[in-house]
Amino acid sequence: MAYRITKVGGHFRLVTGQGESVDEANRFLRAIETRGLSERTVRAYGFDLQLLYRWLSHRKWKLKSLNQTRLFEFIAWDRDRKAHPRSINRRLSVYQQFYCFCFGKPLSLGARVSSPSPYYAGPGRDHFLGIWKARRRKFLQLRVRTPRTLIEPLTTQEVNQFFETLDRYRDIAIALLLLFCGLRSIELLALKVEDVDLDERKIRVYGKGNKERHLPLPEKVVLPIRNYLRYERPARCPTETFFVVLQGPNRGEPMTPTGFRSLFRHRRFARGIPKANAHRFRHTFACDLARSGVRLPVLQRMMGHANGTNIREGRKLGN
Repeated sequence: MAYRITKVGGHFRLVTGQGESVDEANRFLRAIETRGLSERTVRAYGFDLQLLYRWLSHRKWKLKSLNQTRLFEFIAWDRDRKAHPRSINRRLSVYQQFYCFCFGKPLSLGARVSSPSPYYAGPGRDHFLGIWKARRRKFLQLRVRTPRTLIEPLTTQEVNQFFETLDRYRDIAIALLLLFCGLRSIELLALKVEDVDLDERKIRVYGKGNKERHLPLPEKVVLPIRNYLRYERPARCPTETFFVVLQGPNRGEPMTPTGFRSLFRHRRFARGIPKANAHRFRHTFACDLARSGVRLPVLQRMMGHANGTNIREGRKLGN
């Protein structure tokens, strides 16, 4: 049976090929929305559930019959599809949450499952107060091993090659905000006019979980932004979104993720610098600060990270 994700009344929903609602999946997605998770996260959960239902339908299994043995078969099937290990682990986590949501109990272990064993480091204490002994779990959550890869930052030559392709103040401002402020693409697209203060030379950014942070605007970024506002952004925009479409029938409308990706896709391949994507600019920002000796907690806050794992990897790379 075919399944697809659709948006009804501003909410993502899973439906069959005939348009029938998959009630238990949609109740789960609604609960995720109620918790305040972002629209992108809800959408990602929806597509993961779509894949699960397609696979269950292909195997002629019901959701209630799912266990870790069968999830192990899903891993093999997803690997055959060339799925990335991180994507597989995310789906496994979603499916185990979803099963517990539907039936009020965790997935049964089943037979012939190779589950990861916990590392034994003595009885240990709880991580918060250290008062009582922490119980050792017999098995960890089912996961696959992910490769530890380091992302190489862009070189000065690659950055210059990319900027040579930009001929609009808007596009220059976007690239500079990624390179000198370390914004995520979703954060950049969500910027409002009121979030950019050119007089005080700072911007307000809303990151993951709607967490707010303030970042300084270097002089090299201020001038292209001023020119974008003065010469390119329509005077009477129907939106308060900072970066907008500059031509065509959608002129003045908010810049879309598709338009944002195309800004980088065509230029990086035309100049032979395939790694010059938006996230690589953000990573280059982190590595440059790490090389400059910026302390990890400061860098962590500037990047909007909840923990310093990725920052530590960037620091190693920057040395």
